[in-house]
Amino acid sequence: MECFKVINPGLFTSVQDMGRFGYESQGVPVSGAMDEFAFRVANILVGNVENAPVLEITLMGPSLEVLQDTAVAITGAWINPLVNGVERPCWSSFPVRKGETLSFAPVKTGCRAYMAVSGGFDGDVVMGSVSTYTRGSIGGIKGRRLEKGDVLSLKRHTLFTHFFKVNEKYIPHYSAEEEIRIVPGPQHDYFSREVIELFLNSTYTITKDSDRMGYRLDGPAIKAKEKHDIITDGIMPGAVQIPGNGKPIIMLKDAQTTGGYAKIATVISIDLSKLAQLKPGDRIKFRAISVEEAHQLLKEKEEVLNKIKETLVPSRYFDVTVNGRVFNVNIDILK
Repeated sequence: MECFKVINPGLFTSVQDMGRFGYESQGVPVSGAMDEFAFRVANILVGNVENAPVLEITLMGPSLEVLQDTAVAITGAWINPLVNGVERPCWSSFPVRKGETLSFAPVKTGCRAYMAVSGGFDGDVVMGSVSTYTRGSIGGIKGRRLEKGDVLSLKRHTLFTHFFKVNEKYIPHYSAEEEIRIVPGPQHDYFSREVIELFLNSTYTITKDSDRMGYRLDGPAIKAKEKHDIITDGIMPGAVQIPGNGKPIIMLKDAQTTGGYAKIATVISIDLSKLAQLKPGDRIKFRAISVEEAHQLLKEKEEVLNKIKETLVPSRYFDVTVNGRVFNVNIDILK
């Protein structure tokens, strides 16, 4: 069922789910939502399974004509949604009606927002996933970012009448400088102890040559003891490669599946969401932790998602007519 027509696609808006797994041996990247935490919460807010396809919005939001009454939720970057020009809250679900226009204010903080729709977006399923991988032209809408005139459809139509907000204490706050936790290796022995200390005690800036494939960093050069090249091996999102110029590259969701540069470290999985909300010009510092700590942090993040589900704040929307004008009013329901 058709639900939105694209009036303006925004800077880079694509359909994403959690990604396609099991095809790396054939050279197919995982792809999927860059910020998995915000992605999952968006789906929770509209009653979807957590892997339902959503729109990933980068920096500048789209403008959409609503073709079908439904409910949507916006999470991730603080990019206030507007319905017919009237502001709606982030990290909340709210109704949209046929004939209305859904657009977005300029981003305040963060880089990527997630728009879930009740029932999930339909799209091209390739290797078990709808995720758009633009370099391979697969998934999403014809394997590309949204374009003007595209019509988006629902995967399934649902009647969604309950709306919710995320308890404020669980909403992430994004800044222009973040600490990113890493696990050293698998080729950290290519670098001297002094060079690794330099890597851990420096501030790096994300360059403009960065995208869903990887973030290139500018800062102190990291030189290997002998050479930077290795016999090509596998790469996963989060791998920190050190090429010959010594400038680190963090591989992300659309990264190639193999590479020949030494990898000094790997970003822990939950901090990939923090990276997703950083943009060119923002800064990062690295901190090394153990594999056991990374596992514990992942477990705690899953517990936060459970807490979010348990503490959702119900809200309702009413049409109120004043002097002939209709206003949409949002009220939180106290438990």
